[in-house]
This record gives sequence, C-alpha cells and structure tokens, in this order.
Amino acid sequence: MARAANKEAASGAARLVAKFAKARREQMGMTQDELGRLIGYTASAISAMETCAQPPSDKMLMELERVLGDGMGIFEMARKFILMDKYPAQFQDFALMEAEAVSLSSYQTYVIDGLFQTENYARALIGGGSPALPKAEVDELVDARLARRALFDRTNPTPMIELVLDESALLRTIGSRDIMSEQLYALADDAERDNVSLQVMRLHRGAKGAHAGTFGDMALVTTSEHHHVVYLEAQDESVLVSDPVKVARLTHRYAKIRSQALSPDDSVSLIRKLAGEARNDQHPPVVQVELQQ
Repeated sequence: MARAANKEAASGAARLVAKFAKARREQMGMTQDELGRLIGYTASAISAMETCAQPPSDKMLMELERVLGDGMGIFEMARKFILMDKYPAQFQDFALMEAEAVSLSSYQTYVIDGLFQTENYARALIGGGSPALPKAEVDELVDARLARRALFDRTNPTPMIELVLDESALLRTIGSRDIMSEQLYALADDAERDNVSLQVMRLHRGAKGAHAGTFGDMALVTTSEHHHVVYLEAQDESVLVSDPVKVARLTHRYAKIRSQALSPDDSVSLIRKLAGEARNDQHPPVVQVELQQ
C-alpha cells in the first residue's frame, strides 16, 4: 500500500530518474537483476526505483551515474533535486537557498539548529515528534538533514555561517543524556571551524532589561545572487521574507540579538562545560558559572 502511494506522490525528479534509468538499462541490454548486481542492489530495488515505488537513495544515484551515466551527468545532477524532495514541503525552497548560500545567519530558541545536528540527536528529535512518523520516513528525514552539513565544507565560495543559540536549547535533553552530550561536543567542534561563528543567548538575558530574541527563530540568507532573504517557520508552516523593508527590519533585530549574546569564545566554553555535565550527571545541568557578557 505504501509503495502504491509512493508511485502516486512521486516527484518529477524521481520520475525522470526512473524513466532515464530504465531506458539506459534497456539500451545497454541489461536486466534489472544484472544492473542490481553491478551497483550493489537487488532486482526488486531496481524495480522499485524504475516504477517510482521507492525513490533512489543518494548512494544509488552515484552508482547509476557510474554504470549508466555515459558521461552525461544526468544522475549526478539529479542528486540535488531528489534530496530536496526528502525535505518537508515547507522547507524545500529554503533548503535550495541554504545549500548555495554565501552567508547564513540563524537564531534558534528551542532546539539545536538542524544544520548542526548529529545523527543521533536528529533521529531522537524527528522520531519523537507528534504525530509519530513511520521509521522509513524518519530515516529519510534524518538522511536529508545530515546532507545539509555539506554546506560547512563547500568551497568557491566558502559560506560564512553564524548561529546564535538560546541557552534553553543547550539545556533541553533530546533523546538521552549521552545523545545530548555527544551533540554538545559536536556543536562546540563545529564552532571551531574557520567559517563558523557560534554565540549563546543566556537564559537571564531578559533580567538585563532588554531581550531582542523574544519574537522567536529566524534564518537570514545571502543567496548566491547576493539577494537577502529571511526564513521563518512555526508549527510546520513557513514563510520566506524577501521584501527589502521587512528584511532590513529583521536583519537589524538579528544584529541586536547577536550583540546581546555571549562572545564566541565564552559561548564555546559554556557549551563544552554543559557537554561534560550532560555526560557525567544524571540530572539536568545547572550552570553556576557567570561568563562575561
């Protein structure tokens, strides 16, 4: 039943890959079983791909390019579009912009930003949502989320990535204490990258009389065409803001948020401290240290 539904819902990219793969296989005189053996899949997996019962994985696309591509790069080019299909509908337009961004600046309040998530954290977060998702869909969403990390290592141009993270996201245990500790250490390691800046907004910020981050999450993107866009998302609904006046207002707010957060060095120190507490303590971490604002 699920595979029949997949056929009906298959995207244009998946249908194009299926048609081209089948045509090339038949042109080369191969059966589904023969192609499967060459690329490390069963005949039923090849059949599922060709009938759109199951979209091709990224690994399958790379193998199809090797065996059937004939130097045209069709399957290689399809990888990006098949990946986009795996994202929730409200995120797909932003995902394309993020992958090609010149700069990305994000403020997140509830959970670790998806770009910085480990596999275990992402799986616990996605799998623990409501309504509950089938395991296959969770696996697909986790793979798609992890694929976003390619942005960290992209060159020509190397993107500049900024994240301001509310302290509550560091203190909120997702999955288990071990998963949270692993995530915090990975977050601190990512913050040490040359093209990454990470700052923490302390919980007591409002006690100082001003807190610019109370309106919630946002992500600001400078696209490859040097356009400025802001992405907002809440409760599975999203909006891309491109109006220059609105973008300028949100950009100014983000700048104020950033100015109110801890310095990058103090932020990484705090994250590593919390990571150690999450690893060694069975209770929610309570931070006693006061760092310079």
